[in-house]
Amino acid sequence: MNILFLSNVLPYPLDAGPKVRSYYVLRYLAQNHRVTLVTFTRNADSADAIRHLESFCHAVHGVPIRRSRLQDAIHLARSFVTARPFLILRDDLRAMDEKIRAVAQTNAFDTVHADQLSTAHYALRVKNVRRVLDQHNAVWTITRRLAGQQTSRVQRNLLEREARLVREYEAVTCAQFDHVVTVTDEDKCALTFPEHPPRSPIPTIPICIDPQETTPIAFNPTARDVICIGGMFYPPNVDGVMWFARQVLPRVWEQSPATKFFIVGARPAAVLRALAQNEPRLVVTDYVRDTSVYLQQAAAFVVPLRAGGGMRVKILDAWARGVPMVSTTIGAEGIEYQGNENILIADSPDNFAKAVLHLIQDRAFAETLARNGRGWVHAKYAWRQVYRAWDTVYP
Repeated sequence: MNILFLSNVLPYPLDAGPKVRSYYVLRYLAQNHRVTLVTFTRNADSADAIRHLESFCHAVHGVPIRRSRLQDAIHLARSFVTARPFLILRDDLRAMDEKIRAVAQTNAFDTVHADQLSTAHYALRVKNVRRVLDQHNAVWTITRRLAGQQTSRVQRNLLEREARLVREYEAVTCAQFDHVVTVTDEDKCALTFPEHPPRSPIPTIPICIDPQETTPIAFNPTARDVICIGGMFYPPNVDGVMWFARQVLPRVWEQSPATKFFIVGARPAAVLRALAQNEPRLVVTDYVRDTSVYLQQAAAFVVPLRAGGGMRVKILDAWARGVPMVSTTIGAEGIEYQGNENILIADSPDNFAKAVLHLIQDRAFAETLARNGRGWVHAKYAWRQVYRAWDTVYP
């Protein structure tokens, strides 16, 4: 089958959750099909990354995308004029349309594969092809949850409006695809719209990684620090880290005052940087290619999310690296796990702090939790086995 694969991000290196999903689906499909990748690229994307993708794709075409506060303000204004979601308008670029049109004119594609909702409108513009949409998240639910966490009425109203627009857009868009795939059953329920029924049953195919290619961290019996890894510009991550730093960490410090909290991730928001200005036990790093040095010091990997959707790849990666972790229920949503066996789940500040302290103070228990997690990800989330489910979408 000749597949046109559309991506919002260059899916390599594997330093973000959306990239991990896109990359392993791309690799699986390329084993049996001829896949052409058309993707947005950013300044940080390298020629080496493109060459790696070309090693298994038929061709890779990049379209530069740049974002700024001024452009975001323009897109927000357009959203109010057109009643279209801001999240869709900001990624609707003429250059991408032109690239897709040029590539489609010289290739006889059987299927166009839209990776995430933000590329769906491009796929719908390609004529006379079968269309597949891989929904990493039910996007409208992320925006709705974020709205519920806001203390500012203005921000809450803006996010509630965006959630309504995205839900309507998502419902209409999904109904136009021949196949829609979700990564969790929760997203499958959120994307089943009675007023716009899907054209075919929606399968759930989880995000997977390659645990065989992941080197575990040597267990450190004296570790006492805490780490959170993720894109620190992403609003749900920012909200979760702020909640942990303000509500949970002071409770941890009451019993473990020397514990440091490492906030590791690209483009940290100003509010996160401000946290560390007068507190040496809070460390904000920006982007780190190799996080091993921080993970080796970590007694606990935390996923303190209060909003979000899809799956948290950081949990799969922490399992594969052999790092014990604590997550909220929302943070672990969509992932099959065994509470108190391979992960600790806590939602209130007091319970979350108690779980973190348990891992700091009982290192034997933490080691068992980490070992169980590594075995679990090998059994449940290895892409070579699980992604055979894509054969039902691409027979």
